[in-house]
Amino acid sequence: GRNGLQALTARTGWAATRLRGGHLYRSGALAPLERSRCGLPGIAAALEALEALDAYGQPFALLHHPRAGHVTVVLSTSPDGVSLVDAEQSDQMVARWGVWLAGLAYEPDLVAASVTIESAPDSGSRLRREIHANIVGGAPLLAVNVLSEIAETYPAGSATITSRVALTFTTAPRVGSAKRRSVDEVATDIGQRIPALAGTIAATGAGPARAMTVTDLAAAVRVAYDPAIGADLEEMGAAAADIAWQDCGPTGAEDRWDSYRTDSGIHVTWAMSDAPRGAVFSNVLERLVAPHRDIDRKRVTILYRPHAPADATRAVERDRKDAIFAASGRKIGLARDVVSLRSAEQSAAEEATGAGVVRFGVLVTASVTDPARLPLAMAAVKGLGTMSRMELRPVYGAQSSAFAACLPLGLVLPAHLRVPQLVRDWS
Repeated sequence: GRNGLQALTARTGWAATRLRGGHLYRSGALAPLERSRCGLPGIAAALEALEALDAYGQPFALLHHPRAGHVTVVLSTSPDGVSLVDAEQSDQMVARWGVWLAGLAYEPDLVAASVTIESAPDSGSRLRREIHANIVGGAPLLAVNVLSEIAETYPAGSATITSRVALTFTTAPRVGSAKRRSVDEVATDIGQRIPALAGTIAATGAGPARAMTVTDLAAAVRVAYDPAIGADLEEMGAAAADIAWQDCGPTGAEDRWDSYRTDSGIHVTWAMSDAPRGAVFSNVLERLVAPHRDIDRKRVTILYRPHAPADATRAVERDRKDAIFAASGRKIGLARDVVSLRSAEQSAAEEATGAGVVRFGVLVTASVTDPARLPLAMAAVKGLGTMSRMELRPVYGAQSSAFAACLPLGLVLPAHLRVPQLVRDWS
């Protein structure tokens, strides 16, 4: 999907990065740095985690991206899935999700959103804590034995799935003002809106949503960079582990052309290069987000960037004109051109009646702790991408940045390019 100049530029940039040692990262007490903390590497190094209060006085984490001028709040959700759910109810969930996405364009100062589904083997510690906490003294011996057997045998072969939604806002001046807003002002504004945002997303089938605290978010990032400690943190609980944000990164990392090595994990990240064609049903990503036995930890992140209403009109009209030109430029039209024209016409008609227009992308990260299992994990992701009718390609030469973007940190990649996306759009 690249021309010769683009491929040569990527190779040259990668070679220059290796020459100056930019692909290596070391932290901790023995690192060649003045500080002894284990911070985040790469494009996430400048992230600052602040704690603010929402409208109900509950603390939540606010991630500040100084370079991009963005702040992010992360919501943890508990979706029930579609097991034993009627088709009519499933259709309603999909429709509400579409309404939620369309509403992103009208959310003040919101520039991006992401949904991260992470799956990993279940150690059973949560189930054991829940069972032992509810066994009372004097309980029948049969009931105690049954519950104890469930706690020991049920987690075998099962998996834990977590779902997080990251909402990224800008600190840029609003219309009519030339002054950039401070992080404290944005934190106060977002804190008042969190209950409403959590309530609207719960209606889409995502289940109860709550804003993650700094401790919860630090624990999640820590496990992503060091998968081997996932079971230990789950046994203790995020609050008991009490990981500081300055220590949630790896002690060492090596960015390779086709993989990324951090602490106990080896990671490979793919990006969607072509979306599913034809009719897309609600279960198109079901196999991709489901746990897989050949992958120790899998993360699927859908990235959304809503168009402003005025920009959405121009975008759909431009796509419509391009589709008309492509369909009428050949004596014998191609079936693909006819389908593209029909889709462009439908998008333009729906946008004219109030529908939102959202740019989207998909990142998939597979992590293993044993290097020998990496080929199996890569083959599994390729197969899952095919089942989802999606073309996935490894992010060659930028594995560390893609890995960070796949985390629920609210990183908007176009804002971190050497030539910002805003300049590219106007060039």
